[in-house]
Amino acid sequence: MPFLQKEKLFSLKWFKEYAFITLGSFILAVGFVYFISPHKIVPGGIYGVGIVVHYLTKGLFSFWPEGFPVGLFALLVNIPLTIVGIKVLGPRFGVKTVVGFVLTSVFMDLITYLRPVGDAALVEDVLLSCVFGGVLLGVGLGFIFKSRASSGGSAIISMILSKYTGIQLGQSLIYVDSVIVIFGLVAFGEWQIPLYSWVVIYITGRAIDITIEGFDYNKALLIISDKHEEIKNKILVDLERGGTYLKGNGMYSGQEKQIIYTVVSRREVAILEQYISQIDPDAFITVMDAKEILGEGFQSLKNKMDD
Repeated sequence: MPFLQKEKLFSLKWFKEYAFITLGSFILAVGFVYFISPHKIVPGGIYGVGIVVHYLTKGLFSFWPEGFPVGLFALLVNIPLTIVGIKVLGPRFGVKTVVGFVLTSVFMDLITYLRPVGDAALVEDVLLSCVFGGVLLGVGLGFIFKSRASSGGSAIISMILSKYTGIQLGQSLIYVDSVIVIFGLVAFGEWQIPLYSWVVIYITGRAIDITIEGFDYNKALLIISDKHEEIKNKILVDLERGGTYLKGNGMYSGQEKQIIYTVVSRREVAILEQYISQIDPDAFITVMDAKEILGEGFQSLKNKMDD
């Protein structure tokens, strides 16, 4: 069972991860109930299919006059889907994944049941609902992913599709979610639904990244300059940062170059650029977003794994 990590029960790490799963599931449920489902938006995933089924079965069951509960539908689909996933892909879906989709389903139907207004939208403006709903979905999923759990559903379908077709997992996930979005278009017959749904999918993805990686992106710099010794001293002494020399050769001149690779904060980028402009205006600098830096001077890799 190479994909399952053994964890000490009731340790601080155990409590933190399950707290993240619980909080993430609740936030995810709030996003669906208050902002996504009332506008019939179908942002992919099993919950997106559940929204379609919910509205198509409205008035069909006497005990569910408003339609088949979204959470219950997702739960009924996720359980066999997870079993199939384990048989096909191996035991990479642990207890935390099961806890995640069970809690999300329970929270969704419980919040819906306790709401006096049923399926009424909290915000009438659809675009505003897409923005806030997408953010909540992304934050909720981000918390779940931070706990090394999965949201189940379409992610499992995508993994199975990827295994048998050779398509990259990211691409297969887009294909599966897009098919579900189109399913919403066919079911409701409204062209604006898939457009709003793709807006939610995009915002959700960005919110997941921010939740997992944080707002404060550092910057990775590649610096090519004849004044590399002075720049090195500036980085080491004034900024108190580290760096690495990379050897290179100019493609045109064939001259050997010393390339400095370093990672600094946004504020330090401006300081370094100002200094380099003074001593070597002809320097070549590449500035890149570094969303996660692990190692000396930044977040410890060991501490991250222990969090």
